Amino acid sequence: MNFKINEMRAYSKEEIIDIYNKPIMELIFEAANVHREFHDPSKIQVSTLISIKTGGCPEDCGYCPQAARYHTQIDKNDLLPYETVLNLAKRAKENGSSRVCMGAAWRNVKEGEDFESVLKMVSGISDLNMEVCCTLGMVTESQATRLAEAGLHYYNHNLDTSEEYYKEVISTRGYEDRLETLNNVRKSALKVCSGGIIGMGEKIEDRAGMLLSLSRLDPQPESVPINALVAVEGTPLEEQNIVPVWDVIRMIATTRIVMPKTTVRLSAGRTEMSTEGQALCFMAGASSIFAGEKLLTTPNPGEDKDAEMFSLLGLIPTEKKKDNTGKFKIRKSLVEAEESKKWSRPGHAIERNLAATEKAKDLRKSLKES
Repeated sequence: MNFKINEMRAYSKEEIIDIYNKPIMELIFEAANVHREFHDPSKIQVSTLISIKTGGCPEDCGYCPQAARYHTQIDKNDLLPYETVLNLAKRAKENGSSRVCMGAAWRNVKEGEDFESVLKMVSGISDLNMEVCCTLGMVTESQATRLAEAGLHYYNHNLDTSEEYYKEVISTRGYEDRLETLNNVRKSALKVCSGGIIGMGEKIEDRAGMLLSLSRLDPQPESVPINALVAVEGTPLEEQNIVPVWDVIRMIATTRIVMPKTTVRLSAGRTEMSTEGQALCFMAGASSIFAGEKLLTTPNPGEDKDAEMFSLLGLIPTEKKKDNTGKFKIRKSLVEAEESKKWSRPGHAIERNLAATEKAKDLRKSLKES
């Protein structure tokens, strides 16, 4: 079937729910047609995620093993040295990645030595002719502009879920702060990467609500990662069930239809998916994966397995495209105006987050006494 897609279509929440609930074969078929209208279905972008600062985060995100208040088995580290990060990026490129995303477990970016180090890392990786993305927490417009000037291409800041369900997952930062961060990123001329996580106990209406919020950004995000929750022991969501592969496929397909031009990234949770399940995700519109044995702190298939899968499915890893990154200049007045920026702290109580925090306190106390 050959037909043109109305790329400017604005969907309502009810329409997004209807799309999500379509018979699965019909949904995949429709999404596949949309995907082929705007993307080359034989191409796949391989990204590598580098945790440049792990653990010790002051937030209480219920899904995250890097929150300082929970007791998890991650290996914490301060900001990695420049040379270490650059060498990891070079190794990623040698293994087929054209994109590197650096993640730091911060609430928000703060001016100072660490931020200057990150800017240097961005510049160094960009000089390798790789696409560079960062996820560093909340950022001001001036900070985003400095990142763009250093050579950053994308900034990632996920909405995570719907605005309504967000209050059941996180109490230490507001949904409006996430939207403001995305607005700051957009004003800086960076590309927006924002998606979410399914499998946190949310309803289909919440998944649709998240896609509605993303689709109403103007312009829509250039990149939308879809993550399946990896439940980590010690976090408030440790007992959540593994996300069914059909839920991931439905979410990928719905995202593709609602936001036809965006790059849909099949992100966390691939270790629980078969090659066949991933193939259906690619057919339904996913055109990027994260490679390597870890995504920040959670397991991920290795490069060898992915190479075998690409060969089997006839997928070709893409190279970085040319762009104008690095041609932006910071406005000094903007830096001065934003020095006193205060982000919100809603502070409402989430019982399972509080329970996980108390459990962590008891575990740490028992370890000290033993």
